Amino acid sequence: MHMKSVRIFTRTIQTWVPTYPIHLPILHQILQNCAKEKLPKKGMACHGCIIQYALADDTLTSNILINMYSKCGFLDYARKVFDETPERSLVSWNTMIGAYTQNGNEREALDLFVHMQRDGTEFSEFTLSGVLCACAAEFAVFECRQLHAFAVKTSMLGNMFVGTALLDVYAKCSLLEDAIRVFEYMPERSVVTWSTMVAGYVKNELYEEALLIFRKIQVTGVEFTQFIISSVLAACAAIGSKIEGIQAHAVLFKTGFTLNFFVCSSLVDMYSKCGSINEAYLVFSFAEDKDVVLLNAMISGFSRHGRSMEAMMLFEKMQQIGLQPNEVTYVSVLSACGHMGLVKEGKKYFDMMVKEHNISPNVFHYSCMVDVLGRTGLIDEAKSMIDKMPFVATASIWGSLLSSCRVHGNVELAEIAAKHLFEIEPDNAGNHILLSNIYAANRQWDDVIQARKLLKETEVKKERGQSWIQIKDKVHAFMVGDGNHDRIGEIYSRLEDLLEEMRKLGYRCETQHDLHNVEDNQKEELLRHHSERLALVFGLMCLPSSVPIRIMKNLRICGDCHVFMKLASKITGREIVVRDTNRFHHFRNGFCSCAEFW
Repeated sequence: MHMKSVRIFTRTIQTWVPTYPIHLPILHQILQNCAKEKLPKKGMACHGCIIQYALADDTLTSNILINMYSKCGFLDYARKVFDETPERSLVSWNTMIGAYTQNGNEREALDLFVHMQRDGTEFSEFTLSGVLCACAAEFAVFECRQLHAFAVKTSMLGNMFVGTALLDVYAKCSLLEDAIRVFEYMPERSVVTWSTMVAGYVKNELYEEALLIFRKIQVTGVEFTQFIISSVLAACAAIGSKIEGIQAHAVLFKTGFTLNFFVCSSLVDMYSKCGSINEAYLVFSFAEDKDVVLLNAMISGFSRHGRSMEAMMLFEKMQQIGLQPNEVTYVSVLSACGHMGLVKEGKKYFDMMVKEHNISPNVFHYSCMVDVLGRTGLIDEAKSMIDKMPFVATASIWGSLLSSCRVHGNVELAEIAAKHLFEIEPDNAGNHILLSNIYAANRQWDDVIQARKLLKETEVKKERGQSWIQIKDKVHAFMVGDGNHDRIGEIYSRLEDLLEEMRKLGYRCETQHDLHNVEDNQKEELLRHHSERLALVFGLMCLPSSVPIRIMKNLRICGDCHVFMKLASKITGREIVVRDTNRFHHFRNGFCSCAEFW
């Protein structure tokens, strides 16, 4: 503790010493209330009494003081009390280690544990779990493995608190195999253990595994918490699993949980990312209180589904009810402008963010503006904005410019954007493919050959197009030209029938969207069996006529498939929802919600 802090500490304590005697149990009660209510001045007054009446040597009193100061954020004072305690019991060490961990001083917690070991003080499972929590916050893998070995050596690995803390560390450090081994070894698991495991899978993007745990929890009868449900909803949102998202929503009702801001925001996010923007809005509408996080989730949902006017209206309403938009709000509303090509509105919001709400634009805001300008053909203005940014452009920004160059055929700026992307993302084959496609669209076949040669030399792999659709409780995935599905023969037959119906309406395959240097009839064959078409036909075969068909795709939908989906929605009378890497497309009666901006 610094000498200046010590002097301030001493003077403050002396100032608050009262002139009347008081009993120690009463002081303890007051100190505990001060810790709970975070009242440091009153706590200091009690500390003054303790010094005045020579009660500072009592170990219990010291522990209560350490707890009070740490809860009030006065860690230096807490440590001074700890250091001056003549006899430190195990609780003293645990309290001080916990104080450091809870206040974000994880390294000090680890150092104190080492000091504790050198001091020869015995420790408990609470000590070990507290230090492991510090490792999780610090991502201290080496120390975690040492403590793991220590737990094995001292026969504490089977303790629920230690096991859960160890599991949390491994999950946060992306060591899922270690986390799973700890989880499976534990003789008993608390609801916190289950919650930690689900959150660990979600954090490491193992969403299907998280949902498997969710099913296991349902079978074993473990008590659900809002933390578990929120993690499950995040997993459902990531992979578009609406069925299990609805199940998680039902659990919320069944258990009687209050739909607070956090849970409501998770529900809105889940429904919107699963293609059900109307259900998302229902959840939003029924929320009695609305905070910025919830409003941001709804604005983002509207933006993602191409409902830009609703996004902007909600943005205005947000301010009318006295809530100030933050950085996240502006990312969503600017994204909404980009999806509909609203340049004037995008510029207005970008200026408003700086001038009215004093928010400095970050990389995401600039990325949105580059997208707004690029999508509407203002490629040179988008490039100028990149050049004037106060920081180095990211892969997302250059990628947005490259995509706009593809749409509007600007080869010169495409080459500049691609050059930056090759440096930033040397292992991303998609950038090479996109540049090659721009050359191909402009019939620059020699450049196509050079681009693909460079791709081959770099030995990076292109991500294959994949689409998936959920039927009941099973996800069916399709690749382009797939032959593995057990009903693929029937799928291809039904696809041909649908194509024949489309030809009667004048459909002709838009072969310019296949960028191989082959004859048009070969291009048509390549486009015919794209993965989203196979998923659509399977959905038509299996889902009731009243149910929308929701398809998820790992790449951007191509132009010919976009036309195909519009005609399919007209012929079948079905609503078709396709989520690609950029946004949601809602196809109804021959039209798409994106208004040809995607």
